[in-house]
Amino acid sequence: MREPEWRRTGKMPDYRFSLANERTFLAWIRTALALLAGAVAIDQLAPQFAPGAGRVVLCVALAGVGASLAILSYRRWARREEAMRHGRELPHSSMLLGMTVVVSLAALVFAVLILLRP
Repeated sequence: MREPEWRRTGKMPDYRFSLANERTFLAWIRTALALLAGAVAIDQLAPQFAPGAGRVVLCVALAGVGASLAILSYRRWARREEAMRHGRELPHSSMLLGMTVVVSLAALVFAVLILLRP
């Protein structure tokens, strides 16, 4: 696979910053995997957790958020790496707010489902 243009331009950043950026990327990937694992666990291990349609919606939503997070985390890593190479300010990410909202909503839905369970 061909290396992106921005990887061949600019100045190589301090390796410590590149490695820190990579560790952050890996943390986001772990979070995406955890969301996917949660979706699989709810579907396969807790069929009585919610009615069939509700459980499917929850599982698809969690899996979709996990997939989106995996894609967005690569984009976030690349944008920061490019900014470091060109001596620019690191770009802001709305992923933090988005993930906070999604996880909070999921927690509220799960709490309601647990309380309403017969």
